[in-house]
Amino acid sequence: MEPTVPNVPVTLKDVAVASGVSLSTASRALDERGTPSQSATAERVRKVAEELGYRRNAFASNLRRGQTRTLGVLVPRLSDTVMALMFEEIERAASSRGYFAIVATSGDDPNDERKAAETLLDRSVDGLILATSRIDDDLPKYLREASVSHALVLRTDGVSPSALGDDEVGGYLAVRHLLDLGHEDIAVVTGPAFTSTGTARLAGARRALSEAGVTVNEQWMLSAGYGIRSGFDAGQELLKKKSSPKPTAIFAANDNLAMGVMAAAKEHDLVIGDNLSLVGYNDIPQSALLPTPLTSVRVPLEQIASKAIDLIVDPSNGQEVRKFMPTLIPRASSGKPQ
Repeated sequence: MEPTVPNVPVTLKDVAVASGVSLSTASRALDERGTPSQSATAERVRKVAEELGYRRNAFASNLRRGQTRTLGVLVPRLSDTVMALMFEEIERAASSRGYFAIVATSGDDPNDERKAAETLLDRSVDGLILATSRIDDDLPKYLREASVSHALVLRTDGVSPSALGDDEVGGYLAVRHLLDLGHEDIAVVTGPAFTSTGTARLAGARRALSEAGVTVNEQWMLSAGYGIRSGFDAGQELLKKKSSPKPTAIFAANDNLAMGVMAAAKEHDLVIGDNLSLVGYNDIPQSALLPTPLTSVRVPLEQIASKAIDLIVDPSNGQEVRKFMPTLIPRASSGKPQ
């Protein structure tokens, strides 16, 4: 029986020797961080590396530079469609810049969020991207004081680097659309009071009502969670038979809330788009595929993700807070009052 030959990995030195170049020249030719050199020497080195089956150890290389080219992303939960979409965009944007993104979930508890952040930092990530959303969150302040590179997405505390949609403008666009259709009896279902998204979208809705000279019915300004069940409960409260008058239109501060309102409307024999107009927020893919397609405010997640990566990898951005313009997407769920 022939002796087994151990599978010895090909090293950078092997590639350099086989290519007839120095170790540093081989390293530069195989460095994937920038635009690859098109010189004949670099092309030869890459061809030899491929023939030998060389695989660059990027992790070890980056550790020598004090980097891992890895970014940690912290989200409340990946069962939330917007959070999942946001992470996918961050992952794509990171990859295009030569980084790898890993995700951790934290729920809504600040202590759990801090533990999740520390877990990511223990993995020696080069920076943190936070999609968590509490206004009273001390984590960004802690990261600033500890000089940890970070950026907030879909939210801002007004201090840490942030990339988000302009939620106040989005709330304004949603309610302005209903007002332009002729509605005045408009209810608003916002997210939790501890979220910057919920408070900003409500502020935009109130501004639109005020500009139109419509008196706000405070009983129709409801704060809820961001799930479908929360939207259903809020819809039941607004549409219960004993209440009079009832709203002819509802702005729900995310699409899950809007879908919950749709379910409540059905129980009260109301037809969305006819008896009751409805506008959601975020324009998740399901919105256009509902039995009554949902009018929604679209947020440019791709731009937000790209900017968040820039805020971390380019120190010249400083403490920039960048807001991107949302867009109203009208569909069948919003119609004129009967």
